[in-house]
Amino acid sequence: MSNDEIFAAAYREHYWAVSRYVARRLDGRTSEVEEVVAEVFTVAWRRRTDLPATPLPWLYGVARNCLANAVRGYGRRRRLVDRMGNDDAAHGRHIVDSPDAETPGAWVHEALARLSPADQEVLRLTAWEELGVEELAVALGCGTRAASMRLHRARRRLRAEIDRTCPATESKERSHG
Repeated sequence: MSNDEIFAAAYREHYWAVSRYVARRLDGRTSEVEEVVAEVFTVAWRRRTDLPATPLPWLYGVARNCLANAVRGYGRRRRLVDRMGNDDAAHGRHIVDSPDAETPGAWVHEALARLSPADQEVLRLTAWEELGVEELAVALGCGTRAASMRLHRARRRLRAEIDRTCPATESKERSHG
């Protein structure tokens, strides 16, 4: 199979997995998701001779880098809009959730949000993308032992955050309920 055919097969097989990966991290900003996914596969096309036999973890690693670039760009645009005074807050429009708007499992997302971005990514790669330790290592660009240790530490820190914010009885009810 030629490199072009290998790329085409990887694209067909993994486009939606990469799209879901990016969408979960950009929280539904659809136009940005499409741009980042396009960039991921542009990089993959340029580096098609480097595609491994199991390309998905490698594509996740490329997506991580493309997301970092997109987030930096989004921050620059946001600061520009803020300086221009052209946002909803500047015009007195505020959207406020109702007090009972807590979504199921929100406490897990809150605990996750208090972790470092690196810990969040390790946990998301294993939970959302269902990567094993070897695949996690490829996506993170590190060795298997380092990936395993990062995962172990991230899980420990998440558990500590959950325990810190939830009384023991409430934590047990959530895990059994």
